[in-house]
Amino acid sequence: MVMPSGESAGEAGEASGARGAAGGSGAGAAGSGAGVAGSRAAGRVADAADAALAAGALLLCRAEPEAVGPVAHLLREPMLLCPVTGDAAPTGPGDRFEAPAWSVLVPESKPWLHGGEPVDRVVTGWAGALAVGASWPVLGLWWDVARSGYVLASGFRRTVGYEWLADGTPAGDHEALRSLVLRLGLDPVLDLQALEPLTGPDPAADARGRLRGLLAVLTRAGLALPAGLSPGQSADRLRSVAGVLPGAERVSWSGWRDAVRAELEAVENGAFGPWLRGPGARALAAAQCAAGLPLLGRGLRRRDHGWTCAGALLVTHGAFALVYDRMRARS
Repeated sequence: MVMPSGESAGEAGEASGARGAAGGSGAGAAGSGAGVAGSRAAGRVADAADAALAAGALLLCRAEPEAVGPVAHLLREPMLLCPVTGDAAPTGPGDRFEAPAWSVLVPESKPWLHGGEPVDRVVTGWAGALAVGASWPVLGLWWDVARSGYVLASGFRRTVGYEWLADGTPAGDHEALRSLVLRLGLDPVLDLQALEPLTGPDPAADARGRLRGLLAVLTRAGLALPAGLSPGQSADRLRSVAGVLPGAERVSWSGWRDAVRAELEAVENGAFGPWLRGPGARALAAAQCAAGLPLLGRGLRRRDHGWTCAGALLVTHGAFALVYDRMRARS
């Protein structure tokens, strides 16, 4: 057996020490890299939490609180309802205006923190649910750290919206402003001209400043938001301000029975209300019964299925309307 020389043994020792040092350095670098990655991930989580906490929303309804309250129950979200009607500005000499009714719904909860949906989608769902069963439009304002915007819902028509980036850069469709003017009953010339600058470049205006500009135009239509209820405030701040306003009331989910009653009241307070309850509804129901009974008798005598069916439908509908009117009067 050939024994290694002293120089060879020394070289082997040095090589083994170098490999050990390299392994230790690699492990340290890997640990340092993992620490940096963990810090970055934690920073991203913290930034996302801060962004969600900075988000807020307001729901502006073109109706009295008495009409908004029954429909707002259907959202199944706790909210504060406040009247925000001011004086409508005249647009010409001799014009006389009756201030249109406005109400605001301020969310007490923050579902965008827990539901996985951003604030703009939450507000879009709320506005659509409110407007689909009502005769008045709903304008939802929303904002977070990256964007701000509005969504407008009115009946069964398509929901429209507009948004701005954080620095105020427009990122929406110009037709949304035209829909806003038409559906809210604004002046199609003067108010549209006042809204035009919101779609152009303005280095001095950020996204929330754009929303405040929109509200400034709506004050000419009778909207009067109190101090503190303005875009850019946190949801907690909005809730605390709305809670001390005169006429503020809390709206919350109280079960399906109350929800059905609220939906019926909302429909009865709408355009079809006079034909569902009251003297007009009773007169129409009596006329249907009076017209249906002879038709039903004639169909039965002649064994004519067409006349029988028509008479039965009229009598049934009339009788149901009378019973419904009596039951709603008792309740």
